[in-house]
Amino acid sequence: MHNLPPYATRELIYERLPLIFPEGTANRGYMIREMAASAIFTMMYIGAVAGNETYIGPIYICRMTNEQAALAEDSDRTTYKLNVTKKSFRPIGINWYADNTREPIRDETLREGLVQIGAVISLKNLPTTSSKPRYALQKSFSELFNPELSGEELNKQLEDWRETNLSNSARTRIFLANRSSQSSLDKVLITFPNGEARNVSSRPSSDISKAVIEVFAQTFLINPTVLWLSTSDEKVDFFDEHIASRLGLKIQADKNLPDLILVDLGRSAPLFVFVEVVATDGAITERRQDAIYKLTDSAGFNRQDIAFVTAYMDKQTSGFKKTISGVAWKSFAWFVSEPDKIVVFQDSPLSLVEIIKNFTLDNEKNF
Repeated sequence: MHNLPPYATRELIYERLPLIFPEGTANRGYMIREMAASAIFTMMYIGAVAGNETYIGPIYICRMTNEQAALAEDSDRTTYKLNVTKKSFRPIGINWYADNTREPIRDETLREGLVQIGAVISLKNLPTTSSKPRYALQKSFSELFNPELSGEELNKQLEDWRETNLSNSARTRIFLANRSSQSSLDKVLITFPNGEARNVSSRPSSDISKAVIEVFAQTFLINPTVLWLSTSDEKVDFFDEHIASRLGLKIQADKNLPDLILVDLGRSAPLFVFVEVVATDGAITERRQDAIYKLTDSAGFNRQDIAFVTAYMDKQTSGFKKTISGVAWKSFAWFVSEPDKIVVFQDSPLSLVEIIKNFTLDNEKNF
């Protein structure tokens, strides 16, 4: 009989999951909820760990009970493994999940969550429709739930696992989503493209504004400058009236203006980029797009030199999920956690090949 991993309670597993998968991890919600802890507990409980040739399916998780989970002896754990799929087997207590909960366990927690990140392995030689058990924990991942780990030793093992097992892009997403604002308790320090540093009020959207100016502008624009920055409905933190006047753009505080206006002066004609920062609400909608066009039309600018961007912290945030349906066509979406990528909302009947050709950056810093 294969050795079972050290017994760890579901509560301990649940507590450690947010430490293993910090903010910015793709599909994090699937992997830190109680259902994920239940799945990991059950795999640990019966020894479904890579190398043990033991696997589970969703039914193993559904039929677990609090009473069964409290039986920590190896003999109890082995009995559950051998009998859980038998129709006659009924562990003491109430099942953790109804049998019809197998779908979210399989599709969300496992396939889209723990399997995608590499924490769980899945047998490849089984048909997709097969009901046979196919999932097991990656061995090094299972070791993160050893109850004897604590303090610096635990933190070091968590860090080592993330460094080894999360891809470069995933680590980048986590780093950028959690990076320090380099701020005091009530201020965020933003460095403008010209090197000027300015403190703005600390709000949920301030870190996104900081990333737009320090990262987005440098990534996608040739010679960016900040024309307008506002971190709240009541306060304009920065307005370069000199440049606005030289360009003939008459800007006044208005509910239709976005949080940021960037100008790319590295083109033959200036490119105006109107950026709405979304922490909870307020995407660039068609109504706001039309209102901004009136402003730029009156200044005599060609609409092909106007761009609209809605900036989010991450695709997993509630702000993105709440506002994505209202984002206007002929605009872009950008995520702090994936700084080298941009989403295009195209409204013309171009073929996919033409869209890719038109919007592939090819390392050129422009739209």
